[in-house]
Amino acid sequence: MNKNILHTEVQNYINENLKSNVEQLIFKGSPFKDVPIQELANQIVAKQKSEKKLPTWFQTKNIYYPPKLSIEQTSSEITAQYKSELIKGNSIVDITGGFGVDCYAFSKKINTVIHCEIHQELSEIVSYNNQQIGVSNIETIAIDGLEYLKSTPQSFDCIYIDPSRRNDVKGKVFLLSDCLPNVPINLEFLFKKSNIILIKNSPILDITSTINDLKFVKEIHIVAVNNEVKELLFLLNNNYKERVKVKTVNLLKNNNQEFCFLLGNELSIEYSIPQNYLYEPNAAILKSGGFKEVANQQKVNKLHQHSHLYTSKDLVEEFPGRIFKINNVYPYNKKKIKKHISVLKANITTRNFPKTVAQIRKETKIKEGGDTYLFFTTNLKNELIIIDCTKIY
Repeated sequence: MNKNILHTEVQNYINENLKSNVEQLIFKGSPFKDVPIQELANQIVAKQKSEKKLPTWFQTKNIYYPPKLSIEQTSSEITAQYKSELIKGNSIVDITGGFGVDCYAFSKKINTVIHCEIHQELSEIVSYNNQQIGVSNIETIAIDGLEYLKSTPQSFDCIYIDPSRRNDVKGKVFLLSDCLPNVPINLEFLFKKSNIILIKNSPILDITSTINDLKFVKEIHIVAVNNEVKELLFLLNNNYKERVKVKTVNLLKNNNQEFCFLLGNELSIEYSIPQNYLYEPNAAILKSGGFKEVANQQKVNKLHQHSHLYTSKDLVEEFPGRIFKINNVYPYNKKKIKKHISVLKANITTRNFPKTVAQIRKETKIKEGGDTYLFFTTNLKNELIIIDCTKIY
């Protein structure tokens, strides 16, 4: 931790160049003897990334930023706040501390927060920043979190874990056992230190495999921000043997869309051709796989088993996703498409359709934008169709 970065003239330089071209700054070199240009550039880029993601840090003077990768991988303040609502008690230990955003949120709800971070410098940075922000109930310890739990006689009301994907794991799909720490093989020990475990996972983690890897899963929370899934949260309660509750939430600027169901429901739903309204579930619901649950709870019909679009005769205003008024429905025919679709701009979505949006734009010459929404999908008769819509919500 280069404390020269905290000098007033250096901090002024960082703030004055938040909108500058960083590559050009690097080319010019550092104006400060004791602060290399690479460190200056990292402070600028990391602070830029924090403006919307971590407003408390961005707005606080003299914050010391870690490598930009730590900022990219950390929770946002809005998702950290959501996690803090899931736990209760007087003590929590975060055994994979990182930049400390989650601990900051926990500290507003819980008296004693332990932040374990294996990297000494990052632990020092978090400790320093906590003082700048004005947090006094977080203890930062530079140690492997599992080793800390093994060495302390203390038990906690909750253990929080944000496992990191191992570098040797290739491809997009991976398992919880592919992460560090390996939670499944350490689960029995972890439950000796707390009855409640909250695990944050990447959105690309497979939910079914993760449930099979774990024990006593009580709740799964799928958290999206502005319709982009950011986190999968698994809440474990020692010896819990009831059905798993799935809660999806889409955190929006003016409101939150929430949708809940219990895993394992056997539901029969109705299918229909497009009626007056079209519904597209938000990204959190799509990740949850609760496609029949949406149809059942919202009293809407599904277009096709694999299309994940819904329709109704009457408007369902509280649907957790986007809602459209259907103007026209056309059969998809590459040769006749320009006859039906004459707009120059449109928002195109594909659901259960053999072509990508890019391929459709190439063959139709329709540019992105405008007020027209086109859904290319498959109906219950396995026919390819185009649904021309106007967005309501």
